[in-house]
Amino acid sequence: MAAETTARVVLTTTDSAEDAERLARVLVDAHLAACVQISGPVRSVFRWEGAVSVEAEWQLWLKTDAARVDDLSARLVDEHTYDVPEVLVLPVVGGHGPYLAWVTEETEPAELDQ
Repeated sequence: MAAETTARVVLTTTDSAEDAERLARVLVDAHLAACVQISGPVRSVFRWEGAVSVEAEWQLWLKTDAARVDDLSARLVDEHTYDVPEVLVLPVVGGHGPYLAWVTEETEPAELDQ
């Protein structure tokens, strides 16, 4: 297992399976995420505008390279339906080398992006 990687996992949530899939497709198509896992519904408990809410949400695990995190985060916020979307970036401290290489390869900017 690799000790140092440039891979990152970005987490977000959304309020529907359809929106989760839409976001995933947009980000993979733009080469900002190599892949996205969608799980849900999950139950989220949070305080918003002074009240505690309990809502069903769908969680997205986006795999990307550190070089693409800023672009992915900006696009995610632009495309998201929430006023204040969750965008958490987690370092990947190890993993299967060929998979990590694939993540980097899949998130290289496309010719049209450059």
